[in-house]
Amino acid sequence: MITVIENKLNLYVCIRGVFILTTECTSLTVTLVVTLRKFVSLIFSILYFRNPFTGWHWLGTAFVFVGTLMYTEVWNSLGPFLARWRKRPKEE
Repeated sequence: MITVIENKLNLYVCIRGVFILTTECTSLTVTLVVTLRKFVSLIFSILYFRNPFTGWHWLGTAFVFVGTLMYTEVWNSLGPFLARWRKRPKEE
C-alpha cells in the first residue's frame, strides 16, 4: 500500500511540475523537457532491467540529442569558438 501512495505522490509532483513549466515556458520548451525526461526514463529502464540497447535505440538517441542541440541553438554559440580555434597558430 505504501508503494501505491509513493507512486501517486511521485506522479502528482511530476504532473504539477509540467503544469508549472507550461505557465513559465513556451510549448516547444515544455515538449523538449518532457521528451528528454522520457528519454532518461527509457535509458534508466534499459539499464535497470538489463534489456539490450539496439541500433534503433542509438538512432533514437541521436535524434533526441541533435534535436535538443538544434533547439538550444548551440551551433550558433559554437561558431565563434570554432573560428578562433581554427585561426590558432599550429604548434610544431
